Amino acid sequence: MDPRQKITIKDVAREAGCGIATASRVLNKSGPASADVRERVEKAAHDLGFSFSAIGRALQGGRSMTIGCLVPSLANPVFAEAVQGMQEVLSGAGYQLLIASSNYDGDADNEAIATLTAKEVDGLIVTMAAAERSRALKQARARNLPVSLLFHDPIEGYLTAHVDNFEAAREVARRFADLGHKRTAFLSLRFASSDRSRNRYAGFHAECRARKLPDPALIELTEAEANEPALLAGILGTLGGLTAVFASNDFLAIAVQKAARLMGKSVPQDLSVVGFDGIEIGRLLDVPLATVETAPDAMGRQAALTLLNILQGEACVQLPPLPFHFRAGATLARPRTESRDDDQGATWPPSVHSLKTDLKQG
Repeated sequence: MDPRQKITIKDVAREAGCGIATASRVLNKSGPASADVRERVEKAAHDLGFSFSAIGRALQGGRSMTIGCLVPSLANPVFAEAVQGMQEVLSGAGYQLLIASSNYDGDADNEAIATLTAKEVDGLIVTMAAAERSRALKQARARNLPVSLLFHDPIEGYLTAHVDNFEAAREVARRFADLGHKRTAFLSLRFASSDRSRNRYAGFHAECRARKLPDPALIELTEAEANEPALLAGILGTLGGLTAVFASNDFLAIAVQKAARLMGKSVPQDLSVVGFDGIEIGRLLDVPLATVETAPDAMGRQAALTLLNILQGEACVQLPPLPFHFRAGATLARPRTESRDDDQGATWPPSVHSLKTDLKQG
């Protein structure tokens, strides 16, 4: 045959000496055939280099067999592990992932959702800056496009795979308090647009209040600022008496350790640091990072299974949060000297490079 000619199932049937319907049943594994016929058809398909067009078969059923995936960053191993978990589930069901990242930008989120929707994906799995306010996500839902959220705390109208950010952050505050830390800070990226960061701060803040400790100072950085240890050192230097920092992710916690060195401080003797996520690199540092370990691959698998259930028309409910684990590491210890200031000192926290927020106290 002309090598430029597209091989069809008709060619396979002719080569195998059987009918087209029989060849189709064998290759689709959709019906009975004798061992002899099956062997001839499979050999013919192999010799001719024939394969079904997955796209063609999917379009006949009204599906593209693709799932759109949007995450803030693939540079962060947490999101990469989650994508791997999704892929394990979806590839087994015959779906391919189309992946986009937005660098934690709300406008980029909307553009990515619109692009993925235009590509006729069968569903979306997303982690966004502000899913509850996303115009593009609402439009996708209005078109009855199934959506599964990832990492987000529960949002009305959506199903999500997540950990309990509020409770995990309370555990960090308990660890600090039990060791005698009083002056603490919470470090975040894009606090205003990240429900994960806001809920972590809220849990941390609530437990500090419950322990009758001063409210934690809130520090918000941009991605560019987080990559400037000298700038972060300058901000931390304005917080007199600070002995512990809770960073909303492990990369920020690592940045704090670099900043501490520039300040002439030792971790954890002068400054304790705790992160969030439990990325593997944290274990490999000279001073292994204390952090809240999550299971991003499990979250990815759960989000994918939820989406498949929606696609199959099954009734779905919000599942409970996945477990987290506090990893003690070596960046957490008692403060070198405990503050003698009154716990509710009026000057704490001082004005810092942060986003002013009003937290409703329940």
